Amino acid sequence: MDLQNRENFLNKLANRMGRPRQTVPAPMPELVNNHPTTRLTDRNQEQLCNEFIEFSRIMMADVIVAKENDVPQAMLDICEKYGGGNIIINQDNRLETLGIIPVLQAKYDSYLWNSEQAELNIEKAEQANIGVVYGEYGLTESGGVVLFSDKAFGRSVSLLPEKSVVVLRKSNILPRVAQLAKILHEKAQKGERMPSCINIISGPSATADIELIKVVGVHGPVNKIYLVIDDL
Repeated sequence: MDLQNRENFLNKLANRMGRPRQTVPAPMPELVNNHPTTRLTDRNQEQLCNEFIEFSRIMMADVIVAKENDVPQAMLDICEKYGGGNIIINQDNRLETLGIIPVLQAKYDSYLWNSEQAELNIEKAEQANIGVVYGEYGLTESGGVVLFSDKAFGRSVSLLPEKSVVVLRKSNILPRVAQLAKILHEKAQKGERMPSCINIISGPSATADIELIKVVGVHGPVNKIYLVIDDL
């Protein structure tokens, strides 16, 4: 539709509605409160972490807290608890630095996500018992974790295996999604490359569509495990 046709169409539409065309947006109504940006912001970081863990467990996530030096052993304990077997891991330098990738490769049949092996990645993720990823942020209000995707961080690693482990730092736990939006906005303003996909995941996959009966593991991992690094 060219500009003239669009104008004619909008003028006719306004005429049929019995009012003049509005060419200036109506002002935003005054907000009743500022909860979207202030809720939970009165907590200190330790309080945020405690509430995040509480909400996560309500959402049926298994939460394990470990000091940074104990993370490799904590990861082995998690894998042992949830059956070991085939494991797929995002090719994330942060997982390497923490010692998670080496320790899993030494004990289990582990596959590292390879951006040049698209079909093989999906096949390995489908076959894996456990997927291991690094979470960017935690959201206290929902007990959710934020995952960024790019060529090295495949979404399938957290979605296709039966069990999904997310490694997360206490220092990266935010009050709610408003603070995440602010961080992303600031990144965009600086011209930083944005993730190809942003996933916010709260606990294992579940649905209550049928008679409000909650069923877990319908369209994703049956178990969600958060390995929270105590770095405060």
